[in-house]
Amino acid sequence: MSDYVRRLPVYLLLDCSGSMSGEPIEAVRQGVKALLSELKGDPQALETAYLSVITFNSSARQITPLTELMLFKEPELIASGATAMGEAINVLNDCIKNEVRQSTADQKGDWKPLVFILTDGEPTDTSAFNNAVSNLSESMKKNIIACAAGASANTECLKKITSNVLMMNSLSAGDMAQFFAWVSSSVKMSSKSIDAKPGEAVQLPPPPQGFVIVP
Repeated sequence: MSDYVRRLPVYLLLDCSGSMSGEPIEAVRQGVKALLSELKGDPQALETAYLSVITFNSSARQITPLTELMLFKEPELIASGATAMGEAINVLNDCIKNEVRQSTADQKGDWKPLVFILTDGEPTDTSAFNNAVSNLSESMKKNIIACAAGASANTECLKKITSNVLMMNSLSAGDMAQFFAWVSSSVKMSSKSIDAKPGEAVQLPPPPQGFVIVP
């Protein structure tokens, strides 16, 4: 692809803490695989969407840099440790600063990044989390979607990050599949609407059946 393609950066922040061991982390692996397959089948998404994965457990790191869909390789996801969500947000900020092209006098930059956070718990690095959230711009928060997976997920913490908080009842393979299908629909919708409504907050499809938007 040309270096001058105006990209839609999509960042996945995935909780890989110990509580995600077993079926939940396997469901996330399958979800990422299905997401990639869906997006590759959509011409508009294929042209504009670039995908990155940031994982967090006792620490956080970007395991897949921002990559065009045809070159994206499924990441290895292993569940262990704590929930360094604050560190993950700091990594996200750094990645956006380093990877997302800004507009110049000669050329338009990338579209505003779309960020999806999936967690089944709450931050164990509370101080870092509060500092990281305070560094997020209000315009950035509008394009973050957080999913609280299961009864132990802390929606109050997620509401500090974004007003777009989705609650799913369980960590089952079925619910996880629905979540990633919804992420795919969200990316497709965004890739189609960015030209029509530049600069506006992300437009989201209705949540999957059984999922609840946290007020």
